[in-house]
Amino acid sequence: MSHKAGFVSIIGKPNVGKSTLMNALVGEKLSIITPKAQTTRHRILGIVNEENYQIVFSDTPGIIKPRYGLQDSMMNFVKGALSDADLLLFVTDVNEQHDENDVLEKIINSTIPMIVLINKIDGATQEQVDEKQAYWQELLKPMHIYAISALHKYNLEGILEKVLEYLPEHPAYYDKEELTDKNQRFFVSEIIREKIFNNYQKEIPYSTEVVITSFKEEEKITRISAEIIVERDSQKNILIGKGGSMLKKVGTEARKDIERFLDQKVFLETFVKVLPDWRSKKNYLKSFGYEN
Repeated sequence: MSHKAGFVSIIGKPNVGKSTLMNALVGEKLSIITPKAQTTRHRILGIVNEENYQIVFSDTPGIIKPRYGLQDSMMNFVKGALSDADLLLFVTDVNEQHDENDVLEKIINSTIPMIVLINKIDGATQEQVDEKQAYWQELLKPMHIYAISALHKYNLEGILEKVLEYLPEHPAYYDKEELTDKNQRFFVSEIIREKIFNNYQKEIPYSTEVVITSFKEEEKITRISAEIIVERDSQKNILIGKGGSMLKKVGTEARKDIERFLDQKVFLETFVKVLPDWRSKKNYLKSFGYEN
């Protein structure tokens, strides 16, 4: 019996629902979800395994014009995802005003087969959906267009079967037990980062990075230490909050989710550290996994 395997890259602007879509297709929460744009910073693989196929989805950062080193690195992850894809899933929000130019620059002349997914249609009229479908059909001439709601898992059935049509016959790229290419420490740091995105406003979430400095698995408990990196002392003060209240809130929320993720009791301690201008310094970006 033949076996299919290949790479499917999910691309689009920030905040169109790429991470929600991948989590829904894979059936696991691998990418963190927040209402804020540019939550995803890395290329995260979500792997769907069946006896006769393996689909390797890539959730990628939203495509933007980079303004500093971290964003340059994020766009390099997108570049990598575009270079090795067998199929592109281009996700667009039904409410967008046709301003996806940063994305189109990267995909308009691509020879990779493409499926367009018009997301967030649960709040749209049929007229809006029809207009978008006609627009994208004319502009990109994709293989297929689906109108979906990733959040409500609406109209997702059939997408996996359609994806498989475009994947080559190939042995599995990853062990069939694997769900992703990332380790537990990565997901723990992402859970903490998600809580920061959900609890703070303005620049704070974008100025932070989370580094797991200790991860000790004991028989009945996992002990984790995490450093939350910020760029300025003023950000450190906001993160900690009055009497440590905000940091405690973030830690409590993160610990509960980490316990669910690891399926074990967790002791989590968090510290805040200032590294001035870390988002623009190559040595820091490299140590945080953003530079090869």
